[in-house]
Amino acid sequence: MDERKLLRLLEAALEVSEYTDKIDILSYTNKPKRMVAQIKELCSILSGLVIASDYKRGQELFAKRDFEANEEFFQTIFEIGRRHKILNPDKSRTTYGKLMYILQDSQLVEDTLGFNCVAPLKTVYDLLKSHNALDVLRDDRVSIATKEILSEGRGRREIQSEIRSKERAIEVLATKYATASVRRGGSEGGIDAEAIRQCLYSIGDNHAFLRTNRDPCDRMIVYLKKYFDPESPGSHPTQSLAIRSGRGGARLSHDHSKQYSYVLQSLTLWREILHGEHMFRLWSLAEQDLLSTSTTYRLRDTGQGLNRVQYAPKTARLMQLILQRAQKSIGYWVGSSVIHMGDHNVPNAFLFIDKYSQVYRILLPICTTLSQIPELEKKPAIKKYIDAEFGGTDALMREVLCDFFRHGTLLCFHVPFV
Repeated sequence: MDERKLLRLLEAALEVSEYTDKIDILSYTNKPKRMVAQIKELCSILSGLVIASDYKRGQELFAKRDFEANEEFFQTIFEIGRRHKILNPDKSRTTYGKLMYILQDSQLVEDTLGFNCVAPLKTVYDLLKSHNALDVLRDDRVSIATKEILSEGRGRREIQSEIRSKERAIEVLATKYATASVRRGGSEGGIDAEAIRQCLYSIGDNHAFLRTNRDPCDRMIVYLKKYFDPESPGSHPTQSLAIRSGRGGARLSHDHSKQYSYVLQSLTLWREILHGEHMFRLWSLAEQDLLSTSTTYRLRDTGQGLNRVQYAPKTARLMQLILQRAQKSIGYWVGSSVIHMGDHNVPNAFLFIDKYSQVYRILLPICTTLSQIPELEKKPAIKKYIDAEFGGTDALMREVLCDFFRHGTLLCFHVPFV
């Protein structure tokens, strides 16, 4: 069965599973027994869905109803779910956490369960290395084959030319590095051209993902510096970022200069987290911390219900380095620089990574709205309304930004999870 079909089956099984409802509760019954029963129930649901969707394949796998004999199948389907979430943070928003908690518990009861549910995540590097094809990544054409082609401010002819150039580079790489024996008919250990194409497309998707997440932070920093002075609040109320605790939902009291610095450092930190290799490294380390058998969790009431509180040393170490980098780039820091991890604010690595994967979902609608205001101003009736109601386009832009910079950054930065 292909990976997309397995992913749909996993999503369907997780949607109906009541695992966390039956495990993450205060009860005097034997918790390990409940864990084993619920994990086996999920595996039974998956088995039934596989048989229903592909009877022949299902019969081959589950004729003897032996979960242990199908360890590889369960590892594969759970790995697909984890990999899909990392590459598509908008997806599996209600099921990924449940999946990770199931895998977390499966590590604790593996002896009783009889099989291991966890397999390492598949990466482009691992695939190429296993086929002795790492030279693909060293080829100069990789930069052309994996670059993102942007359409903003460019003509169709130029875009089409770049697309053709990219596709040519992909085909050259796929043909050049496909194992000769595979091209002739295939042999064990070789890599075919299609696998190389998929690797190159995956790297390209990674570039697009990182830009989509990082760019809203960059644009908000540009807006902050363009429309607000770091020292002087100005005479108009919408030019001042000052806040006072208890007013308008504010939890702190900052004058204009201090709040400007606070907003800038928040956006800079978000950008550093979402930049380059950091986001995927954080995902990888967060999963390692969650699935660690040496650092187990405790079920505690954190003030927001029962949560699994588990320290995440690997994620915390990388986060400390990212924070230091952000502090160095700014030169100063407002407030505490403590990394909350494994406490009542951020109970575990899953809630930490989930929090920061939502940043672009918060910033992107604001950036999109602001980018459309100059276009709307071209319509005489709307321009007349903007001038009469707000005093011009710049004043309108400043009012939208001021509201977010006063209260939105505080909410996003302090609330443990969005």
